Amino acid sequence: MPQKTYSPKPGEIDRAWYVVDADGETLGRLATRIADTLRGKLKPQYAPHVDTGDFVVVVNCERIRVTGRKLEQKIYYRHSGYPGGIRQRTLAEQLARRPEEVIRHAVRGMLPKNRIARAQLRKLKIYAGAAHPHDAQQPAPLP
Repeated sequence: MPQKTYSPKPGEIDRAWYVVDADGETLGRLATRIADTLRGKLKPQYAPHVDTGDFVVVVNCERIRVTGRKLEQKIYYRHSGYPGGIRQRTLAEQLARRPEEVIRHAVRGMLPKNRIARAQLRKLKIYAGAAHPHDAQQPAPLP
């Protein structure tokens, strides 16, 4: 009897909750672990066309660490849509104003550019301090 290929169905997927303390973690290495967990790549039932990932809660994102001179040299751009409406901030300014967006931007760049990735990014919860409102989900530490 030939072996059938297994394809996960959206209703069959059990989603876990993980919490990550970003204090002292390197930005890119942490973003890679988070992106793989959001996509579900560490699960045996992973399929690229189905969202099999888990929820990730990141705390203490304001204490993220970067190597080299990225605090002064890495620049985040955004555009208002109007002529001359480009704005830029360094990583140090972005960490002072909106530290959550630093991790969200890094993880978003590691996800595919499609509607599944937008659904996966909604499962990412980021908080600047140590407190988060997801204690009811009993998140486990990210392995």
